Amino acid sequence: MSVLLGIDVLLTDHLDLLRGRRVGVVSSASGVTQDLRRTVAALQAMPEVVLVALFAPEHGFYGAEADGRFVPATTDQTTRLPVHSLYGEHKRPSTAMLDGIDLLVFDIQTVGVRFYTYVTTLLYVLQAAAAHDIPVIVCDRPNPVGGRIVEGPIMEPAFESFIGCGPLPLRHGLTIGELARLFTIVWDVRCDLTVIPCRGWRRDMWYDETGLVWVPPSPGMPKLETAVCYPGTCLIEGTNLSEGRGTAVPFEQIGAPWLDAVWLAHTLNGRHCPGVIFRSTHFQPTDSKWCGQMCQGVQLHVTDRAVFRPVMTVLGLLTAVKTRHPDEFSWRLPHFDRLMGTDQVRQQLEAQEPVGDIIGRWAKGQHTFDTHRRAVMLYQ
Repeated sequence: MSVLLGIDVLLTDHLDLLRGRRVGVVSSASGVTQDLRRTVAALQAMPEVVLVALFAPEHGFYGAEADGRFVPATTDQTTRLPVHSLYGEHKRPSTAMLDGIDLLVFDIQTVGVRFYTYVTTLLYVLQAAAAHDIPVIVCDRPNPVGGRIVEGPIMEPAFESFIGCGPLPLRHGLTIGELARLFTIVWDVRCDLTVIPCRGWRRDMWYDETGLVWVPPSPGMPKLETAVCYPGTCLIEGTNLSEGRGTAVPFEQIGAPWLDAVWLAHTLNGRHCPGVIFRSTHFQPTDSKWCGQMCQGVQLHVTDRAVFRPVMTVLGLLTAVKTRHPDEFSWRLPHFDRLMGTDQVRQQLEAQEPVGDIIGRWAKGQHTFDTHRRAVMLYQ
């Protein structure tokens, strides 16, 4: 039996929350029902629901815009409703955008990491709604990589940005609905929030155990395997290595023209990283870093995702590459530090501290976060 999404629960059991309201919807291509109807189409089909505006995050309402590219305001050709951009000149809903709206519905799939920008968009929507006395319904969705594992340091205030909106670990182990509860209960965003939980999801479930179809939440997230590696491999964006953008397996392979693929695979496999095998590979990106150039590197093949720790794995990879190629390797700053949420990890890697020692420094912050996390959990 499939997990029932929050949007499906809203449509079947809680239409009374929408009746008589002028509704704005924050959604994207990943906002679909269990039977793959667009959330907006499913809402518009209900006579009780009056939709007045749509809001699009990074990658746009249709999920087609490239990463980092500003999303223009537009009109949805199906509903004829305005689509306000939350990834352009404005990243927060403005007073003008919210005019005439008395309820917001948020339905976007995330992938369980702090730097996925939909997390910040959620926070900004809740803050704007609080400022304008507009209630918000968040339709919950599973965390694709499960809800038990937490990885990475807690973000430091000096490194907050649109890819890190506050004191979260890199991999937070929460659903989008639980994040909304964290923002209102722990971070004290005083918004009138209702979270519609999923039915049938458990924290130990991965997305391919839910019975749901994977709909890419962004162009660079084509499948679950991408999301499994992403908490670690996205850190490669903050270096001059390719993270596999512009290839068929983004965030599953890492390389550069000056790397030795066979050496790197042999070195990393010799470290016996839990739950992953490295295969030497060659690839030629059609976009992003090293576009059009032949790269050598490794592809990550996750053999046991329960013990695989992507952040630890990638830090180990970086130590190997930096040691072998001190002149060729470089950081892309401040991007790496913003992704990591601190400059301490980079400095520790530069000082050649063991990865195990670096990870050990995160325990205190993760313990505090776990207390907050347990206060907002909706699932066992």
